[in-house]
Amino acid sequence: MYSILIVIHVIISLFLIAVILLQAGKGGGVADTFGGSQMQNMFGTKSTTVLTKLTAVCAIGFIVTCISLAVISSHKTKSIVDNVSIPQATTAAPEAQVPTPAEPVK
Repeated sequence: MYSILIVIHVIISLFLIAVILLQAGKGGGVADTFGGSQMQNMFGTKSTTVLTKLTAVCAIGFIVTCISLAVISSHKTKSIVDNVSIPQATTAAPEAQVPTPAEPVK
Protein backbone atom coordinates (compact mmCIF):
# COMPACT_ATOMS: atom_id res chain seq x y z
CA MET A 1 0.00 0.00 0.00
CA TYR A 2 2.80 2.39 0.93
CA SER A 3 4.74 1.85 -2.31
CA ILE A 4 1.58 2.21 -4.43
CA LEU A 5 0.85 5.50 -2.69
CA ILE A 6 4.39 6.71 -3.40
CA VAL A 7 4.01 5.88 -7.11
CA ILE A 8 0.69 7.75 -7.25
CA HIS A 9 2.29 10.69 -5.44
CA VAL A 10 5.15 10.89 -7.95
CA ILE A 11 2.76 10.70 -10.92
CA ILE A 12 0.57 13.46 -9.48
CA SER A 13 3.66 15.57 -8.76
CA LEU A 14 4.93 15.30 -12.34
CA PHE A 15 1.49 16.00 -13.78
CA LEU A 16 1.11 19.03 -11.48
CA ILE A 17 4.46 20.39 -12.68
CA ALA A 18 3.42 19.94 -16.31
CA VAL A 19 0.04 21.61 -15.82
CA ILE A 20 1.59 24.59 -14.03
CA LEU A 21 4.21 25.04 -16.75
CA LEU A 22 1.56 24.96 -19.49
CA GLN A 23 -0.37 27.84 -18.00
CA ALA A 24 0.22 31.10 -19.77
CA GLY A 25 1.78 33.71 -17.57
CA LYS A 26 1.66 37.45 -17.99
CA GLY A 27 4.76 37.47 -20.16
CA GLY A 28 4.25 34.13 -21.88
CA GLY A 29 7.36 32.53 -20.42
CA VAL A 30 7.78 28.77 -20.51
CA ALA A 31 4.22 28.18 -21.70
CA ASP A 32 4.97 29.81 -25.05
CA THR A 33 8.31 28.06 -25.35
CA PHE A 34 6.79 24.60 -25.11
CA GLY A 35 3.71 25.38 -27.15
CA GLY A 36 1.43 26.66 -24.44
CA SER A 37 -0.20 28.97 -26.94
CA GLN A 38 -1.47 25.90 -28.79
CA MET A 39 -3.43 24.91 -25.69
CA GLN A 40 -6.09 27.37 -26.81
CA ASN A 41 -6.51 25.42 -30.03
CA MET A 42 -6.74 22.10 -28.22
CA PHE A 43 -9.24 23.06 -25.52
CA GLY A 44 -10.86 26.00 -27.26
CA THR A 45 -11.02 29.50 -25.91
CA LYS A 46 -11.65 28.30 -22.37
CA SER A 47 -8.25 26.66 -22.00
CA THR A 48 -7.38 28.81 -19.02
CA THR A 49 -10.34 27.49 -17.05
CA VAL A 50 -9.50 23.90 -18.00
CA LEU A 51 -5.89 24.34 -16.88
CA THR A 52 -7.01 26.09 -13.69
CA LYS A 53 -9.34 23.21 -12.83
CA LEU A 54 -6.64 20.64 -13.63
CA THR A 55 -4.22 22.52 -11.39
CA ALA A 56 -6.72 22.55 -8.54
CA VAL A 57 -7.45 18.82 -8.89
CA CYS A 58 -3.74 17.98 -9.03
CA ALA A 59 -3.01 20.19 -6.02
CA ILE A 60 -5.74 18.52 -3.98
CA GLY A 61 -4.43 15.08 -4.97
CA PHE A 62 -0.90 16.14 -4.07
CA ILE A 63 -1.96 17.35 -0.62
CA VAL A 64 -4.01 14.22 0.06
CA THR A 65 -1.14 11.91 -0.89
CA CYS A 66 1.31 13.98 1.20
CA ILE A 67 -0.86 13.72 4.29
CA SER A 68 -1.54 10.02 3.69
CA LEU A 69 2.17 9.24 3.30
CA ALA A 70 2.97 11.18 6.47
CA VAL A 71 0.33 9.35 8.51
CA ILE A 72 1.31 5.92 7.19
CA SER A 73 5.03 6.50 7.73
CA SER A 74 4.49 7.75 11.29
CA HIS A 75 2.58 4.59 12.17
CA LYS A 76 4.87 2.31 10.21
CA THR A 77 8.29 3.19 11.55
CA LYS A 78 9.68 3.80 14.96
CA SER A 79 12.67 5.73 16.04
CA ILE A 80 16.09 4.17 15.63
CA VAL A 81 16.75 4.97 19.27
CA ASP A 82 13.91 2.63 20.29
CA ASN A 83 15.64 -0.31 18.57
CA VAL A 84 19.02 0.17 20.27
CA SER A 85 19.57 -1.75 23.49
CA ILE A 86 21.48 0.28 26.02
CA PRO A 87 23.59 -1.80 28.41
CA GLN A 88 22.87 -1.18 32.05
CA ALA A 89 25.69 0.06 34.25
CA THR A 90 26.96 -2.75 36.46
CA THR A 91 27.99 -2.19 40.03
CA ALA A 92 31.68 -2.41 40.73
CA ALA A 93 32.76 -5.85 41.93
CA PRO A 94 34.53 -5.95 45.29
CA GLU A 95 38.27 -5.89 44.94
CA ALA A 96 39.80 -9.32 44.72
CA GLN A 97 41.92 -10.28 47.70
CA VAL A 98 45.53 -10.74 46.82
CA PRO A 99 46.78 -13.99 48.35
CA THR A 100 49.87 -13.68 50.49
CA PRO A 101 52.41 -16.47 50.40
CA ALA A 102 52.46 -18.58 53.57
CA GLU A 103 56.15 -19.41 53.64
CA PRO A 104 58.87 -18.82 51.14
CA VAL A 105 59.94 -21.90 49.21
CA LYS A 106 63.48 -23.12 50.03
